[in-house]
Amino acid sequence: MEININKKVENPVLDRTEIDFDCLYQGEATPKVLDVKNRLVAILNVDKNLLVIDKLNPMFGEGIAKGYAKLYRSDKSLTEIERKHVLEKNQKPEKEAKNEE
Repeated sequence: MEININKKVENPVLDRTEIDFDCLYQGEATPKVLDVKNRLVAILNVDKNLLVIDKLNPMFGEGIAKGYAKLYRSDKSLTEIERKHVLEKNQKPEKEAKNEE
């Protein structure tokens, strides 16, 4: 899986950076949101708790997914602004988290 960042836009009103990216996964299964998030965190060298993947839309038959992520500057901004279902899909399921302990 390869990630190409297309555009980064600073949004000072919402205290975040908005990132448009492409995820290339030729010959592989469509990547999971958490896998893409971990790869994006590594590329940007940021705190994974402040980054959320909002959208990841696969293009049918092409091996490419268009994505949109938001990188917040603080945990407070993240929890005040971001919707609950987006936060939930960016966290490990509870079963997996318990198994790792």
